Amino acid sequence: MAHPGPALALDVGTRTIGVAVTDPARTHVFPVSTVLRRSVRKDAEVIVELCRSRGVTQLVVGLSKDDEGAENRSAHLARQVADAVVARFALPVAWVDEGYTTVEAHTRLAAAGVRAGQRRPMVDQLAASVILELWLTTAGRAPPAE
Repeated sequence: MAHPGPALALDVGTRTIGVAVTDPARTHVFPVSTVLRRSVRKDAEVIVELCRSRGVTQLVVGLSKDDEGAENRSAHLARQVADAVVARFALPVAWVDEGYTTVEAHTRLAAAGVRAGQRRPMVDQLAASVILELWLTTAGRAPPAE
């Protein structure tokens, strides 16, 4: 049975982008890195290189919304970054509501015994991992081969 290939998720913020990836069979999720934001173009270049080096076949992007359900500034930035990535490296894009993924990331790090002051470098990539897990539980698994 052929594997669908790795999916890469982005948790785009105004200062950083958390990145996570799956294995080729999309059964495991791995935090990868936290990219310091510079510009949409430069951010896309870094992400495209990660996609190429890992053989990514799917991009998954978290979209944050305000209390009324409207997309906020981070969602606008996420769409800009995703569009720039796809313009350089053609990939299908899936959008995931990322509500509370950062809270979940902090909760998991606290449960693992990571002190609050030590979480910052890990929280964005763990939030991207949560986004990827949400996508996998809904639409990310490949249909069984016939």
